[in-house]
Amino acid sequence: GAREHNLKDVHLDIPRDQLVVMTGVSGSGKSSLAFDTVFAEGQRKYMESLSAYARQFLDQMQKPDVDAIEGLPPTIAIEQRSGGHTPRSTVATTTEIYDYLRLLYARCGQPTCWHVSESKKDGGGSVCGKPISATSASQIVQTLVDQFDGKRAMLCSPIVRGKKGFHRDALESIQKQGFVRARVDGKLVDLREALKEPGENPLKLGRYELHDVDAVIDRIAIGADARQRLAESVEAALKLADGNVTVLTEDGAAWSETRYSEKFSCPEHPECSLDELEPRLFSFNSPHGACPACAGLGKVAEFDERLVVPDLTKGLGEGAIDPWRKNGRRMNIWYARLTRAFVKSFDVDATTPIAKLPAKTKRILLYGLAPEEEEKLGVSWEGVLPNLKRRYHETESQFVKERLSAYMSDAPCASCGGKRLKPAALAVRVRSGSHFFNIAEVSALNVERAIGFFASLELDLATDRERRAIAAPILKEINARLGFLASVGLGYLSLDRTSSTLSGGEAQRIRLATQVGSGLVGVCYVLDEPTIGLHQRDNDRLVATLRRLSDIGNTVLVVEHDEDMIRSADWVVDVGPGPGRHGGEIVASGPPDVVKAHPTSLTGAYLSGRKKIDVPLQRRQPDRTRSIVVKGARANNLKRVDVTFPLGTFICVTGVSGSGKSTLVNDILLKSALVEVQEARIVPAAHDKVTGLKQVERVVEVDQSPIGRTPRSNPATYTGIFDDIRKIYTMTAEAKIRGYEPGRFSFNVKGGRCEECQGQGVRRIEMHFLPDVFVTCDTCKGSRYNRETLEVRFRGKTIAEVLELTIDDAASFFESHPKIHRMLECLREVGLGYVQLGQASTTLSGGEAQRVKLAAELGLGGGNGSAQHSLYVLDEPTTGLHFDDVKRLIAVLGRLADAGHTLVVIEHNLDVIKCADWIIDLGPEGGDRGGTVIATGTPEDLAAHATSFTGYYLKHMLKLAPTLTTRTKATVTRTKKSRATVKA
Repeated sequence: GAREHNLKDVHLDIPRDQLVVMTGVSGSGKSSLAFDTVFAEGQRKYMESLSAYARQFLDQMQKPDVDAIEGLPPTIAIEQRSGGHTPRSTVATTTEIYDYLRLLYARCGQPTCWHVSESKKDGGGSVCGKPISATSASQIVQTLVDQFDGKRAMLCSPIVRGKKGFHRDALESIQKQGFVRARVDGKLVDLREALKEPGENPLKLGRYELHDVDAVIDRIAIGADARQRLAESVEAALKLADGNVTVLTEDGAAWSETRYSEKFSCPEHPECSLDELEPRLFSFNSPHGACPACAGLGKVAEFDERLVVPDLTKGLGEGAIDPWRKNGRRMNIWYARLTRAFVKSFDVDATTPIAKLPAKTKRILLYGLAPEEEEKLGVSWEGVLPNLKRRYHETESQFVKERLSAYMSDAPCASCGGKRLKPAALAVRVRSGSHFFNIAEVSALNVERAIGFFASLELDLATDRERRAIAAPILKEINARLGFLASVGLGYLSLDRTSSTLSGGEAQRIRLATQVGSGLVGVCYVLDEPTIGLHQRDNDRLVATLRRLSDIGNTVLVVEHDEDMIRSADWVVDVGPGPGRHGGEIVASGPPDVVKAHPTSLTGAYLSGRKKIDVPLQRRQPDRTRSIVVKGARANNLKRVDVTFPLGTFICVTGVSGSGKSTLVNDILLKSALVEVQEARIVPAAHDKVTGLKQVERVVEVDQSPIGRTPRSNPATYTGIFDDIRKIYTMTAEAKIRGYEPGRFSFNVKGGRCEECQGQGVRRIEMHFLPDVFVTCDTCKGSRYNRETLEVRFRGKTIAEVLELTIDDAASFFESHPKIHRMLECLREVGLGYVQLGQASTTLSGGEAQRVKLAAELGLGGGNGSAQHSLYVLDEPTTGLHFDDVKRLIAVLGRLADAGHTLVVIEHNLDVIKCADWIIDLGPEGGDRGGTVIATGTPEDLAAHATSFTGYYLKHMLKLAPTLTTRTKATVTRTKKSRATVKA
């Protein structure tokens, strides 16, 4: 009895401990069944098992609209979403590899001295690098006498280091051992007075803040005559703090702090000393390990010369310094005066382009004069970038900060070189082969290289047997996780890759690898299109991974459209027959062969070949004289490639995952086009130049981001037809009598909307221990408008009833209004006829949002020979699309190309690739083994290429005889073997 969303009282048996694929056209109800019913009920039951106290801190879940689900195991959803927006999350931290890596370095790493020499005599800038060994109490005493003779000092024993709490027990322990003073967070405390205060927090410390507590052992004037007393105090401090002592010495009016340890200290540079090695020293999320300059982010926001001076062909007098211009136009009066002063002082022609200025003059203009240069020249000049930096930090105006931040970009931290950690952490190394590696260097390896690194890891340790025993279980966990990452086609990812830069498919497969590594049994995994972003070549490895999950006793429920995945499943559930209200039924359920033979199953029709996507009879011929050329692309793993994109064609950029497609298209081509055509304030990734962009008049990025951030945004408002619909209502007789303007029919502004719910139709009631309840507004009954507005009707329907129409119904309702009808027809063409006109944007999937954007382009004239030549950039538009929806999408893309526009599509779907006019295939592999152009040309040209993986699979789609080189043959043979293993 599942009735969630459009499900029509569905009854279904799903076999346990098998690989089950749910498929069907977009909007048919697959996700409603898998996620909003099965997963939601599993999560709700888990929540109910918790105490009422625990539940108040969790987002409670509503019971799905279903009669009963029997035999439901615990559920885990692995959804297709980006890896998060925090810059602190990486591939290694997400998969827990970094946690084990920190433990390995803490227990088996060799600390070395990180002292950097400043004198030329000692090789200025060189690192000491000597192994840090244990330091005895007598060595510490000798160091103190040698370095601080005649100075007053305070010897402290560190009892608590960076821990939360009130620490009364620590203070009482210090007092019991005969010490009368303590140093708490850098302040001296008299314990006799402090502990008189009742309660557990005598010092009024913040409970959830990090605190340091030291016992003050002695206050002494260091010298040879006080050596015996100094030795006794040092020994007492070391004994109390497990081998650590902190010495504060008088340094003028202040005190300088030096730490010593019996365990790790460089004999030549005693200031380079460590407490006992702990995993937190290697964490960039902890203040104990993070680089203080960048707080462990590895990068800092700096003013970017390329954004500050975007056009090098302009002179100073023509406003070359962009932030010095007022409102982006004429120059600010103060800065115009400053510019004239620079021109006069340094004898510069104000009309000379910045690019033609002498290097020294340009350096002075941007970075200012050093003090010795100012003294020599008798001129003062702050420099453009230091001026902007000073203004940014000194201003209290949020508007000025936001304006200036537009000229900033992330640059690697100068202190840690982008490695995120303190020098002390980076100085701890392990040996693999003949080389020593710190933890940042290991994190920079990709998964495939990391597997090789740990396989040959040799621990250069004195107590070899003991340390190997410690390292063995750690290495076992690391190797297992690396193996799982490689098994789902992510061998090209570096371990320090930030999670926010991963695609949705990559992030999902990382979470999948983490779950495989956890070894849970008896769980129901619910996955949302795990094949997204995966090349056809790697599908078998993904299927094998999912098969492994089901073989150990889990139920794997996959919402998927990929043909290989459907054919490899144990059980297929086809939901349909159509989208929206035309769907919500179980068309077929059974093994793949049963669905394939089902007479009314649309999925079965495509699997059996009764329906198919035809190869175009004729392709658009590229004009070699009209093209965009990217030269010297070298960002990420691209190996200084030159790539030509012929204009007026449908271009597919293909290649295995991680080969460099997104870097080439999104980071270089798209950003360069936005800078050239729309004067966007962004910096494209590293390349030499992009030519041919002057032939492009519009740049349109059709991605899967939401069409709006709030529920108030919907297809009607995004496409602009709601404005026309509101105008129609103002032209009715009733509206004219009342004097209603178009704003009266908007639910976003006061006037016509219901003020009780502010135009939302529902009110949110907070229930604390129970889930928040959304109650239909009593005043407007969910219509979002007030009574007076709803008295105005057009063809018998109120504005609220029109918004509830599906796009299919609205198309016939507005048939006599050409502008509205054309846009609605475009929405139907891309397969969105089932979506309501006023459906909230937050409820649309990424694929649906992308198709709304495509329809908007078609409706605005993009597919009707628009005078403006547009460049459309799409990244995997087939995400979430059934075979039948892909057929519609290809027709829409074809219309845009027929109108003379240029389409650049990153895609793995072979049906789309075979219909393209031109293909750019990158590879041959992912990561550092990719980044080169394997082949370019028509699909037939690519199919004839000997070393292209994409070409090999295209041969079968185009019905050409396959020919492979030896290397590719070996790969395909392995693929067939793995498929046979899966079937067995």
